Amino acid sequence: MRLENTGIENESLELDRLIVIMEDLGFVLAGQWDYERVTFDRKFESKDDTFYLRVQGYAQEGDIGGKHAVIQLLPPLLGKHYYPHGVEYGEGETFPNNIVSTSKSLLAQAKEQIEKIK
Repeated sequence: MRLENTGIENESLELDRLIVIMEDLGFVLAGQWDYERVTFDRKFESKDDTFYLRVQGYAQEGDIGGKHAVIQLLPPLLGKHYYPHGVEYGEGETFPNNIVSTSKSLLAQAKEQIEKIK
């Protein structure tokens, strides 16, 4: 599920600052980057299912490996994990209301922190 109008899509900021913001909110970078793209994941576990809130971005300037890049953020995604196939982000997926509201709250907090450093 694509989370639209969160306020963080199209934001740009330096990678080192983005890492601090996202890690403070419980997101993990975990080596999920290449020299042009970066992905942060936040895992949610419920009784029977696992969900991931994913925030992706790409380097507008610089090199992600050097941590001096300026990152342009993309619309966040909420997905459901299916073992052993992986995470599905399709619109046909259903998500518990508490996962959706927590995801939106985390994204609002990220937006607030990004605005503070601008």
